[in-house]
Amino acid sequence: MIGHTDNAIEIDAPSSFVWTQTNNLRDWPNLFSEYAEIEILEETENSATFRLTMHPDDQGRVWSWVSERHWDTEQGVVRARRIEKGPFEFMNITWTYRELGPDRTELRWVQDFEMRPDAPVDTAWMTDNINRNSTVQLKLIKDRVEQRRRLVVGFGDVPANRRRGGDLRTMIAPPNVGSSSGFCGAVRLAPGERVSEHYHPYSEEYLFVASGTLQVDLDGEPVTVPAEHALLVPRNVRHRLINIGDDEALAVFQLSPLAPAPQLGHVDTEPGPEEEQAVLVGDGGASRAGAAR
Repeated sequence: MIGHTDNAIEIDAPSSFVWTQTNNLRDWPNLFSEYAEIEILEETENSATFRLTMHPDDQGRVWSWVSERHWDTEQGVVRARRIEKGPFEFMNITWTYRELGPDRTELRWVQDFEMRPDAPVDTAWMTDNINRNSTVQLKLIKDRVEQRRRLVVGFGDVPANRRRGGDLRTMIAPPNVGSSSGFCGAVRLAPGERVSEHYHPYSEEYLFVASGTLQVDLDGEPVTVPAEHALLVPRNVRHRLINIGDDEALAVFQLSPLAPAPQLGHVDTEPGPEEEQAVLVGDGGASRAGAAR
């Protein structure tokens, strides 16, 4: 007798965020209440083989098995099966993600299985058990994913990006909170320090100087932005930030809408400080000497 279960829940988050959060296998012990540990045995761009270990049951027994998982990002479908079958002849699971709106996603689990003849429970018992547990776990996933969208992020909580200069940190963005129309962050600049020139083909940038004084070069035209003042940087406008004050400057930025892909959001029009230093080292100081002449 073939067992079949079908359970779904609606989550108040963009489908891309729900997908990312629920397919981060290493985080499953924090997402599900039943898993104590996960070990990734093999991994590719679109698949993974892993061992799941559950928390001890009421009798102190610990259950563990190996599964494999394949995902199709374009179709929003994940298919998994148990390799170590335990009491099952087979166990196949399909996860589907359906976008219901900009910030609402249906997550659906379909499980098809057959019990071994010598299994300690029959198909009817296992069907009821899976339905009960799926309801609990889906509700828990919904609560935890939605709670992650309310994450409070500190400047020191995220890594620094120094490639263009300064200490720049993206703080609120699609990967960590599921924002769907933009992202924001902050940059600290020491006196005389700059963020090299670049532009955004798809996004407007809203810049607020929290402390210090910045010079923002817009298509080569310098604009002074003192503390507690804001500036709009339109799409496709080349801009460079320079701290022209005597103290550290802190600026907050927001970009919206999002580019079609992260790598398309910024176009550099001059090298950053690290790239300039690499050139100077690479030519044995000839560039510096030439500039001195």
